[in-house]
Amino acid sequence: MRLLLISLLFAVLLSCNEKTGTSDYPPMFAEQLARTQVQVEGFMEQGVEVPTPKDMAGGYTHEVHKQNWKTLRAAGALYRHTGEERYAVFVRDALLAYAAVYQDWPIHPTNRSYATGKIFWQCLNDANWLVYVSEAYADIYDWLDAETQSKLNTELFRPMADFLSVENPQFFNRIHNHSTWANAAVGMIGLVMEDEELVQRALYGIPADELPDDLRDDDSGRIKSKTGRAGFLAQLDLSFSPDGYFTEGPYYLRYALSPFLLFGRMLGDKRPDLGVLEYRDGILGKAIFGMLSQADPKGDFFPLNDSQKGMSVYAPEVVKAVDYGYFYYGKSDELLSIAEKQGSVTLDDAGLAVATAIAAGKAKPFKPASLAYTDGPEGDEGGVGVLRATGSADQTTALVMKYSAQGMGHGHFDKLAYSLYNHTGEVIQDYGAARWVNIDQKGGGRYLRENNTFAKQTIAHNTLVIGQTSHYEGDIRIGEKYHPDLYAFEASDAGLQLMSAKAQNVYPGRELHRSQWLLTDDAFSHPLMIDIFRVKGGGAATLDLPTWYHGQLLQTNFAYQTNNELAPLGDGQGYQHIWLEAAAKPDTNLLSFNFFNRNVFYTQTSVGQAGDEFLFVRLGANDPEFNLRRDQAVVHRRKAAGSSTFVSLLETHGSYSTLDEVAREPFGHITDLRLLVDTDPYTAISFRHKNGQSWMLLLSNQDASPDGQHNLVINGTTHEWSGVHHLIKNE
Repeated sequence: MRLLLISLLFAVLLSCNEKTGTSDYPPMFAEQLARTQVQVEGFMEQGVEVPTPKDMAGGYTHEVHKQNWKTLRAAGALYRHTGEERYAVFVRDALLAYAAVYQDWPIHPTNRSYATGKIFWQCLNDANWLVYVSEAYADIYDWLDAETQSKLNTELFRPMADFLSVENPQFFNRIHNHSTWANAAVGMIGLVMEDEELVQRALYGIPADELPDDLRDDDSGRIKSKTGRAGFLAQLDLSFSPDGYFTEGPYYLRYALSPFLLFGRMLGDKRPDLGVLEYRDGILGKAIFGMLSQADPKGDFFPLNDSQKGMSVYAPEVVKAVDYGYFYYGKSDELLSIAEKQGSVTLDDAGLAVATAIAAGKAKPFKPASLAYTDGPEGDEGGVGVLRATGSADQTTALVMKYSAQGMGHGHFDKLAYSLYNHTGEVIQDYGAARWVNIDQKGGGRYLRENNTFAKQTIAHNTLVIGQTSHYEGDIRIGEKYHPDLYAFEASDAGLQLMSAKAQNVYPGRELHRSQWLLTDDAFSHPLMIDIFRVKGGGAATLDLPTWYHGQLLQTNFAYQTNNELAPLGDGQGYQHIWLEAAAKPDTNLLSFNFFNRNVFYTQTSVGQAGDEFLFVRLGANDPEFNLRRDQAVVHRRKAAGSSTFVSLLETHGSYSTLDEVAREPFGHITDLRLLVDTDPYTAISFRHKNGQSWMLLLSNQDASPDGQHNLVINGTTHEWSGVHHLIKNE
């Protein structure tokens, strides 16, 4: 079968070359055109089906209508490139079939969305359909006779545009990826039909005074923005920070960039006076490069907020982002290496430019740097920091800290949370979303209730939980009011990189301050992660600092007691979903646990205090439908604490060969870790390697200026330095 498909592809490619002169195209573009023709020919043979909608995502009718938009878009592109009328006829007849039934279809029978669609279970998918079908309609519009144009405009497209906008303002008028799709859908079809009313509605939204003040979505996110603005231009202004960070995170930016770029390109062609592709100093270009840099060394996007694990820079939607990023925003040769691995290009001028450059051998490796991204339209609502460093065999470690704004309805209560990645993928994980996208058996692909009861809660993340209560009380209305702030970001010295942030309002009367470093030193085969987490103020409470790690626990340096009968760790705020499998009350102040994942060893070493507990936990409690992964964590618990500081190091070391069954460097190298000073102005720690080398790390807690002058007396010795931090190494 595989050989038959290859032969068919080759035959179509030769046929395409003969008919359209695609022999003049570079190989990657010609192959893409041929593959598309094979796919479309198959659907043309069996004909388009337009079933009455009834299924959730992943169900039969959902998938048929989803495939239809893909096929129609591809057929339109083939007509544009080949001029063969049979493709235009196919698109026309399919659209007439939709026009014959669309207005008689009721609201989708599932009724499970804050904005239920007609073709699909939510308006969002209807908008997806209209965005892509608008491209196909544009490709054949001038070929159609006036009567057919009028029929499709009045019986299909104008009713659909009105349904997605004035009939569902709670969907259309948000500052959110949902509304971006809606704005683009209405605007693109308006441009094709030359319907100025729709274009203006898409650009500027429905007037805010026509909507209730506290209209919200099903995640309690506000429909109205703080400014009262809506529409496509407002999305460009309010969804991105000045450096292109998308407030919902890279997973959703990968999805939202399609309507931004497709409507932006169409506006560039038909309304160049708006300058959308250049808008806000090329904000879409910055967003593309930012998104591509928010991925781990394997290319998977950091799963911030409501994210599906495994979505990567090689996803189909990202092909468009890479090609348009290259064509419209500087022709960076680094993007070409991503396009090569994607193995696909868009069938337009951007894709042709990328394929031509690749054929000319211009591709260079894409190497993202350590960067601090701002959040919020003005860049003053926190952000996300990413540190990258290389170790043995030039393998990259990436450390991510999230100190961003709430992230609207898709945001999590995870301020100052971190995650860690290397060449194997995730090491210390962010849970992402409790959702099985497009899997019918799991709620039709919807977010599951456990997304709210666990995945969004603070205990699901690697950050501090106080009193078993989530940040901002787990209330989005509170979370929307506040954000942490970056304290320091120093990445100019590849040997010691720092990011540090503070949060003032996650718990009343308390300040959280987290600082993390990647230390690159010959004593360690891979960068060493250093973590100092300070909480200041407030009365005595239980402090929980979880570490959600991948892999198998190997060893601890303290005894623990396992539980044969499991009980949930708590009764709410995510704790109700966590089994307590084992617990320890260590009698040492040096706490170490060693684990193994994907043939690599890791050791976390922490500073303990008298009375600290170490809990071994696993997901799965109060989860009767098995909606949650059975992930595990260790929780460093400190009871009856007010102001306090947690310190830990995470080593990556050694390897295991499954072929020769040999473990190399399976044990960590840290033999001592101490908190030397912890005052309002300064924190200092020391740690020692088993080879005798030791380090002292000093941090200014109140002055992060690069030229600030500091001196600190430790054990009778005065240490002086300038800048926010200082590392002293003793051989």
